[in-house]
Amino acid sequence: MTTTRYDTGMAVRRSVLGDAHVDRAEAQKTPFDTPFQSLITESAWGTVWASDAISKRERSMLTLALLAATGNFEEIPMHIRATARTGASKQDVLEAFQHVAIYAGVPRANHALKLAKQTYAEMEETDNG
Repeated sequence: MTTTRYDTGMAVRRSVLGDAHVDRAEAQKTPFDTPFQSLITESAWGTVWASDAISKRERSMLTLALLAATGNFEEIPMHIRATARTGASKQDVLEAFQHVAIYAGVPRANHALKLAKQTYAEMEETDNG
């Protein structure tokens, strides 16, 4: 059986973000954004994240740093939650955001750290409650 890039992408997406997240996203899909969802599933998840050239831990750190450096803060909490599956530790995330501070600006790194702290606190609350 041949697996398509979409199938590979969906499997990787689920392994990184978790079934609950992907199921929610799939339930919110409409005919308007289905082509976009297919694009990111095939390209981001089925090609980039599916590559074994670097680890998911490293990919997670890169993703968080790039999101912060470019000011795309909306997806930072989602990718912080994904660190539970990718193996990126809190120290790894801190190191990535320190690079952001030096190379892309302190305000962006500061905001990313704020989001990470909030998300980690929510994750710990969920684990303890």
